Amino acid sequence: MSVHSSYPLAPLPPTPRKLLLVASTGGHLAQLVRLAPGLGASPSSLWVTFDSMQSRSLLAGQRRIHVPYVRPRDYLGMMRAAGIVRRVLKHESFDGAVSTGAGLAVAALPQAAISGVPSLYIESVSRVEGPSLSGRVLAASRLVSVRTQHPAWATERWRTYPSVLSTYHALVKHAPDRPSLFVTLGTIEGYRFDSLVDAVLASGLADERTVWQLGFTTDRTDLPGQVHQMMPTAMFVDAALTADVVITHAGVGTFMGLLELGVFPVIVTRRKHRGEHVDDHQMQIAELAECLGVARAVDAPDLTAEVIRFAAGRAIDTGVSVSLTTDR
Repeated sequence: MSVHSSYPLAPLPPTPRKLLLVASTGGHLAQLVRLAPGLGASPSSLWVTFDSMQSRSLLAGQRRIHVPYVRPRDYLGMMRAAGIVRRVLKHESFDGAVSTGAGLAVAALPQAAISGVPSLYIESVSRVEGPSLSGRVLAASRLVSVRTQHPAWATERWRTYPSVLSTYHALVKHAPDRPSLFVTLGTIEGYRFDSLVDAVLASGLADERTVWQLGFTTDRTDLPGQVHQMMPTAMFVDAALTADVVITHAGVGTFMGLLELGVFPVIVTRRKHRGEHVDDHQMQIAELAECLGVARAVDAPDLTAEVIRFAAGRAIDTGVSVSLTTDR
């Protein structure tokens, strides 16, 4: 049985329907929470996830059941979760089942499809080059409709679904003449990002108010302001909310976390030819963010004072309250 054409690409306006909404905690759950209104999820929909501070916060007031945690490639855990979902399907009917991953999707969606429930898997926006193992398994099953949030690797089987990033919207705000900066390079072990640091210095806007989180870009003694190699989450959030502009690498986790804080960031791509990453996958997320207007995305040599001042005059309307800082 194949249901890979059961869902329209963009149900606008969404028709209210009772959905079985399945996602592991962390970024998978946060994305599904943001996508659920566009899917037409009615109040009678049922969420299936793990019990955590994040899930209790995001799903407060929602119908939900918790299943035991499923570790990556935990096949016994998947079987346990599949059994729980099977029991739910015996007692309730649903108009559709949707998941954004990960192993919990493999456990639940085939069970729903076998029960006659049209089932949809939306690959995480973090998968910029191709599907995850969970996505490949579900696509091969032919039971489940599969979608990618990245048109760059869409195929006849993997059709495109509107990106979760499109649920954010930019707002215009007052921009100070000399904005304060928070510069965060991520914590990718073994990869420096000196080109970003040098570009910020060349802009002439770094000063004693600037906060730097350098990760593995070590031994930079030429920087004004406060310099940290690593920062606790609370300190990171405070720095992001206090600064007029946040300049970051194009890592999906960092980027989406900033959007959730209402920050319109400048995202700068790490490049393979400069030895800043293993490949150039950050360019895809940067191009998508720029296209959707939720960030200024540039390569390090193109980071100018003009780009930074543009971002200082923007903020993000999140639309809903979601936290991506828990369980990451």
